[in-house]
Amino acid sequence: MARRTSMEDSTCAVAQALDVVGDWWTLLVVRDTARGLHRFDELQSELGLSRKVLAERLRLLVEADVLTKVPYQDRPVRHEYRLTPRGRALLPVLIALQDWGDAWVLGDGTTTATAAETSMEARRVHDLRGTRLPRLELLDDRGESRDPVASGTPFTVLYCFPGAYARPDAYPPGWADIPGAPGCTLESCAYRDSLAELRAAGATVHGISTQRPDELRAFAETEDLGFPLLSEAEPALTAALRLPTFRAAGTARLKRLTLVVDRERVVREVQYPVTDVAGGVEAALTTVRRLADDLT
Repeated sequence: MARRTSMEDSTCAVAQALDVVGDWWTLLVVRDTARGLHRFDELQSELGLSRKVLAERLRLLVEADVLTKVPYQDRPVRHEYRLTPRGRALLPVLIALQDWGDAWVLGDGTTTATAAETSMEARRVHDLRGTRLPRLELLDDRGESRDPVASGTPFTVLYCFPGAYARPDAYPPGWADIPGAPGCTLESCAYRDSLAELRAAGATVHGISTQRPDELRAFAETEDLGFPLLSEAEPALTAALRLPTFRAAGTARLKRLTLVVDRERVVREVQYPVTDVAGGVEAALTTVRRLADDLT
């Protein structure tokens, strides 16, 4: 019997999707493009596959309208590969795969908003030190597009949190029983109370959650935070940095972690896991002050 190699005639949407991205190298190309690697040599160096195989995967992804070729040099003509809207729609799929891998391959299947300090997941997050955030924009709690990295100060503290709501009854069922999930209000308020010191040290603060902008606005106004919260409902930053997530009430949620980023978009410090919420805020302030001293 001949082996079937295409699912294009199938009425199953899963089969049709696999016909486009079923090869595992293909999904890794999408993953790394989301991380800001756009040029052929960058992708080949990161993935470690042959030029022939990579060229074929890129060709197929362009034909499938997952990637588009954008010229960045005229003589000779060279192209970058950028995700199309169709390609960006794959990002939640990649995040769901990562979540499943963290929970069921690297973990024991427990729903958790944190991780062990010695876990592979924690190692992946700590390896973000020295990496550069690609250019991207998130919606803030007013629905305005905003770069998560501030341009007006030397440093930006990005604290990612699972979820915070203006009303206690808005939390998902069983929220208090998920390890690492409670404490988001305390964390945000601790940053609010330390905001003057952080600004004096040269840092801007942004909180990031996968909640909708209107939910974040209601919370920020209730607690009078004084700094913007950013929505990762469209998971651009999560995909770019491979940030860890978990699912609660059918929604992907960011696990609690903190990044200190400089104005060149380089991650200078990472906190993960954050087991002491108030202590994490104090540690971020200490880091910013140390980095500021290094500049003088």
